[in-house]
Amino acid sequence: MTIRDLIDKLGCSIAAGTEEMLDRVITGVYCCDLISHAMARLDPGYVWITVHTNLNVVAVASLTEAACVVVPEGIAIEEQSIERAGEKQVVMLTSTKTAAELSYEIINLLRKAG
Repeated sequence: MTIRDLIDKLGCSIAAGTEEMLDRVITGVYCCDLISHAMARLDPGYVWITVHTNLNVVAVASLTEAACVVVPEGIAIEEQSIERAGEKQVVMLTSTKTAAELSYEIINLLRKAG
């Protein structure tokens, strides 16, 4: 499954990222709001679901090679984070769904795809 598939199936909106970046393959999902914990646990290709929208999120997503970041519950992403995400080639998505709903749906999509 790719980020593009995720967007199509879950109705997420793109806050940062280019068309080419949407073909990244998703290998898992991780939901965590503690930045240091996420940095230790995120694997390359994972979707990271977090309510945080600051520059540290972009840094951790870039360092861990996360497939993308999804910000739930319609939370607005800080403009400086969107700009930095573009620079660091980090895809950031938004959704009106809760983190729990997103996690559940992504896990089910990954099971069907794999």
